[in-house]
Amino acid sequence: MKILRTITEFGQLPARCVLTVGNFDGVHIGHRQIIAVGLQIAAERDTRLVVMTFEPHPVAILHPDKAPGVLTALKLSPADFVDKFLVSDVKPAVIAEGDDFNFGAARAGNIETLRKMAAKNSFELVVVPARLTQLATGQKVRVSSTTIRYMLEAGHVADAADLLGRAYILAEKIITGRGRGKQLGFPTLNLQIPRQVIPAEGVYAGRVSLGDDLGHTLDAKQRLKAVFSIGQARTFGDETHLLIEAHLLKNDIPETSGKWMAMEFVQRIRSQHKFKIPDDLTRQIQKDCDKAKGILNRAAHKPAHIGNRSS
Repeated sequence: MKILRTITEFGQLPARCVLTVGNFDGVHIGHRQIIAVGLQIAAERDTRLVVMTFEPHPVAILHPDKAPGVLTALKLSPADFVDKFLVSDVKPAVIAEGDDFNFGAARAGNIETLRKMAAKNSFELVVVPARLTQLATGQKVRVSSTTIRYMLEAGHVADAADLLGRAYILAEKIITGRGRGKQLGFPTLNLQIPRQVIPAEGVYAGRVSLGDDLGHTLDAKQRLKAVFSIGQARTFGDETHLLIEAHLLKNDIPETSGKWMAMEFVQRIRSQHKFKIPDDLTRQIQKDCDKAKGILNRAAHKPAHIGNRSS
């Protein structure tokens, strides 16, 4: 795989390539389906697939106050985007997109706009049907980044994992906390607030990986069972800012000074509550730990199901 970061490098692109364009934030199973179709077409035509994305997310430039959390901007009109950018600079033989594709300023162009432009230009358009997946509740949903964000913000991390094709992960540097968890007998690792979609406040079962930087952390083979807490320290009444914490379900805690942490969300356990006294919170945390162990033990022996209910 070769990564090109600027338009000036487009001269290195293979002639008459297969192109797909999108934000690809999170690279969910719908994105993977489009990429798989593109790869198949490229193999049949003896050329390469080019995946074009934008960083940062276009909304972060056009409307910073409305920018969605990253799951991880071209102001051209749809016609100029195709004619002066794609056709002139990339020169694709085929463009493969999902049926909900939008492009150009104000997302004014859609798949029908692109279909008309394909007929006027020297490229073929392949439209990949929407990916549907069935949740554990039996409900069928369309796979999209918007749906995944909604699920995460509602705390439905297991459903989000079905659509992503993997567990959702928050990753950032470890920061020093106030030591409340240690005082209660449940020491925690505190995560710096990441620029990602943060799941709803609550308690979750999950796994943690540690590393010296982001890349090594995400690639780490060791996953440590943990209980996560996202929320404010309401029981103590003096902390109103959001805390993202992980309590490792093991006795020997590794050295974490200067480390990064990735939190892999498996299942929500409960919502956050304000307890009358710290002892009540301590008893609840123990129950959370016991429940998390059961969830994670079952998850470890559960057959892979991602995509099995998809169509």
